Amino acid sequence: MKGNHSTEEHFLLLGFSDWPSLQPVLFVLVLLCYLLTLTGNSALVLLAVREPRLHTPMYYFLCHLALVDAGFTTSVVPPLLANLRGREWRLERGGCLAQLCASLALGSAECVLLAVMALDRAAAVCRPLRYAGLASPRLCHALAGAAWLGGLTNSAAQTALLAARPLCAPGRVDHFICELPALLQLACDGGGQDSTERQMFAARVFILLVPSAVILASYGGVARAIWAMRTRGSRRKAMSTCGSHLTAVCLFYGSAIYTYLQPTHSYNQRRGKFISLFYTVVTPALNPLIYTLRNKEVKGAVRRLLGGVGRGQDAQ
Repeated sequence: MKGNHSTEEHFLLLGFSDWPSLQPVLFVLVLLCYLLTLTGNSALVLLAVREPRLHTPMYYFLCHLALVDAGFTTSVVPPLLANLRGREWRLERGGCLAQLCASLALGSAECVLLAVMALDRAAAVCRPLRYAGLASPRLCHALAGAAWLGGLTNSAAQTALLAARPLCAPGRVDHFICELPALLQLACDGGGQDSTERQMFAARVFILLVPSAVILASYGGVARAIWAMRTRGSRRKAMSTCGSHLTAVCLFYGSAIYTYLQPTHSYNQRRGKFISLFYTVVTPALNPLIYTLRNKEVKGAVRRLLGGVGRGQDAQ
């Protein structure tokens, strides 16, 4: 048995208080990443909505990814910035669970959405002649809805299971957010709680490994299709189409799997904070750059949009 059950109504998030000399640097980096996330993802959504040439399934799903990333980072960054300025960040149990629920819902939705985008890319490369029929607007709406619903369902289940678990004193969370692995280290042993933790672990395995399997299967089909192409130009075009998405998948899934698929007893809090910082703050800031930096369609859309704004100002 661990210590007595906690009767405290508040959790103290320690953040990076054990790295005081690093806090000012982290504050600047986190703030820059947050501004880049909001600016880049907002611009991506604006372009996809305003530019008719980007009204395709790929950019429809990319809009949803941009919204998820912006929301995901917003659920994490404001309290983190306050913590990095030296303030103690205390949350009531309800507030902590609400933050957990929001970040889990958006993170889980991103897991499913990345798998949906992999299916879309596989259909575009492997079945180009049938792609328009396969990726119908109704199916795209259904798949995007399934990503959001899957994220909310997983989050509600995990949060409810955690809320039912007694937590042992003291209520000090060695993290910058109320993240599941850190909170589970406060959970008391015994009373059938091992069964609850197994259920939570199974849910995490499902939401991470099932989409991972879909992504691997999709890119297995893409690799076979590229290998069968006869011209170098076709291969290069297919690889550039999928390369951006594959980069985003590796960045997100690598850090998320490390964080959520470790047994609670072996979870390293100090290392876990930096891994979490990467996939909650850095990756959402990089995604707009990853998807647009080498994308000719987006660059053309930016030029046309800026050209239209310039002509409008000249007309005035």
